[in-house]
Parts: sequence; C-alpha cells; structure tokens
Amino acid sequence: MPTDRTTTLEQSALVALATGLGLIQLTIFGWVPLLVAGVLWFLLFKQDGFRGSVPSFFWPLVALAAWTLVSCAFSSEPGASFFRSRQLLFYLLVPLTLRVARGPAAMRVLDVIIAVGAFSALAGVVEYAFMNYRSMGARPSGFLGHYMTFSGVIMLVLCGAFARLVFRSREWIWPAVAVPALLAALVVSEARNAWLGALAAIVVLLSLRSWKLLVAVPILVAVLAILAPGIARNRAKSIFDPSDPTNRDRIAMLESGRLMIEDHPLVGVGMNMVPKEYSAKYKTADAVDPPDKPGDTRAHLHNVPVQLAAERGLPALAAWAWLIVVAARDLLRLVRRSTTPAIAATGLAALVAMIISGLFEYNIGHTEFLVLFLALISLPFAAESAPRPPDATGLSVPVLVGGGPSRSAHSAAGHGL
Repeated sequence: MPTDRTTTLEQSALVALATGLGLIQLTIFGWVPLLVAGVLWFLLFKQDGFRGSVPSFFWPLVALAAWTLVSCAFSSEPGASFFRSRQLLFYLLVPLTLRVARGPAAMRVLDVIIAVGAFSALAGVVEYAFMNYRSMGARPSGFLGHYMTFSGVIMLVLCGAFARLVFRSREWIWPAVAVPALLAALVVSEARNAWLGALAAIVVLLSLRSWKLLVAVPILVAVLAILAPGIARNRAKSIFDPSDPTNRDRIAMLESGRLMIEDHPLVGVGMNMVPKEYSAKYKTADAVDPPDKPGDTRAHLHNVPVQLAAERGLPALAAWAWLIVVAARDLLRLVRRSTTPAIAATGLAALVAMIISGLFEYNIGHTEFLVLFLALISLPFAAESAPRPPDATGLSVPVLVGGGPSRSAHSAAGHGL
C-alpha cells in the first residue's frame, strides 16, 4: 500500500498541477505552481524507482526536443536559441500528468481548467462590452498579454467544456453554463484561426457521439452569425477574401518560410531566429505590413508546420507529424473504449483544434497554449491509469484501470520509462 509520504506527495502534486493549469490561463506565472508540481513529481518518480509510463506520443516529443537542441547548436546565435529552447521543459508535463492526475483525479483537473477558462472568457467579454476592446489593434485578451494567446487558450478550454456537454453525465449543467461564455469570448476575440479550430473540434466531438448530431453544426454557426457583432461577421467573411491584407501577408510568410527551408533544410535557421532572418533576408515583396508598423518584422510565420521546418529543420517537422499521428490514433482508441469518454474526447478535440488553427497561427509558440495543450492530450491517458498494488520490491507502478497485458491497452497507455 502507498505510504503516508507517497499519499502526501501525490495530493500536493495534484493540487500544484491543477493550480498551475488554472493560473496559466490568467498569467504566464502559472509556471510557478507547475514547477512545484514538477519537483514533487520527480520525488515520486524517484520513489517509484525511476519507473513509470508515458503515452506513446511522448517519444515523438523527445525526438522533437532532441532535434531542437541540435538546431540550436547550428544557429547563428546559439546562446539566444538555447535560451529560447527552455520551453522544451514543458514537455515533461506529459509524464507528470500521467503520474499525478491518475484515475478520477483527471476529471477534477479538467473541471478546474474549464472553471478558470470560463472565468477568463467572461473577462474577455467584459473587455469587449464595456472597455472598448473592439478594433483590430485592441482586441479582448482576458488576463493574458495578447489576444492570440487568449483566443487559443479559450479554444482549448471550449474543447473540454463541449466534450463534457456532449458526453454528458450527472454533472452536465455547469459545462452547459460555461460553453456560452467560451463561445462568446471566442467570437469577440475576432481570431479567425481559433474560430476554425473550434469549429473543427465541435464537428469531431459531435461525430464521436453520433453522426446525427452534425445537423446541429450549421444551426450553431447560424445562431452565432446572427448574434455576433458586425465587426466579427466582417472578420468571418474575410476568411474567404484573397484580397484581405492579412490573408495576403500570410501567403507571403509561407513563401518566406519556403525560402528558409530551402536554404536550411536540416537544422533550420535556429530557435528564435526567424524574426532576424526574416527581416535580414527572407521578407518578400508581397509582404503586407500593418498600417501602424511599416517595415515591421514577424515574430513567427503564422503556420506551425512551416515555422517548425523553417526554425528547426525538416526532421523537426517529421517528429511533429509523428506525434500527431500517434496521438490521434491512441486518443481515438481511448474514446471508443474509455470509461471516461468526455476526457478522451477532449484530448482528441484539442489535438484537432491545434492542427487546424495551427495552419494560420503558430499557436504552440505561446507557452500558455502549449502547456494547456500538452495537459489536455495527456489527461485521457492519466484517467485510464491507476496505481497497482506494490510489487515484490514494495514499489507502486501505474497500470490501466481494469487492464491486463492486452495489446490494445499497452498501445494506448504507452511504454514504460
């Protein structure tokens, strides 16, 4: 049986993890409780004899991290690139979540994420309604520093709240209250990439429940279009306008990325080097600068695959594609057989939302988004795991609930560390 010390460590780590995943939606300093959770997880990992499990998609993350460090070494400014690569430490959220949020604790963590996300969404709606955040230069950002980060985080939280509603249980009322707030915040954010990602996630969630529910999608879109303010409707129409300045600039950035990849196919230009290389060599004649910032550079290329390949090389893009395929496969298996389908569906919806919105925004470059995304795709595997009775050495190791040595269970749970 677990010792009192183990129980205390587990409970403390769970509180720190849930607190961090809540606070990261309000402030970047959410990393502080996550750091505490990481220290406590390491103590648990050590107590477990440095044994445990990770989802299969963790290994593509390891490959991506390793190649990122190789890319940093070949960067024109290795020091700056290695400093930026500290974001890779958040990849450890995957084994941390699997160990700390096991079984029923996974749903409690998801509930915290949704509750804080709904609160943040309301703050964004208040900004729009009462604080004149209604222009392209001043859009609602909640408690976060940028509207793109805010909209991406709200999109991910919506995946969880909508999944709780679609795969409803006895606790369906409060997710039903959270969903309208999240949708309203997403609409007034005017972030088209997040709209498309959220729409794709909703389609996935409804189809997982029943294909018949897809009839609700055009109805939902119509209702939102009617209720949305005029500026949001104009933004929606601009998605299909090839002459829209932001659309033209995104196409130009794709060309800039292609040129970077062509010149640096293996290791890219280096972490955090895209802005410098863009302005120095790769800005094309078709680039459209913001009216208030002529000659402006670009922080990134507004496309996850292109950004990864341009910044870290084609092997990094291959590792990312590997992660998506493995995660999608295993999450879909969990949805079909999980005892908590809402959590499994949340993970799959978050993956789809990230992919679609990531075609128009480098969303994983935002730390707040990356942290929440990794947690949401890890929680389904944590929900399916539970402590096994101590083995001959007295150590407790995680296994699937009701599991055995079945091949499907092994595939979904991942491999041991």
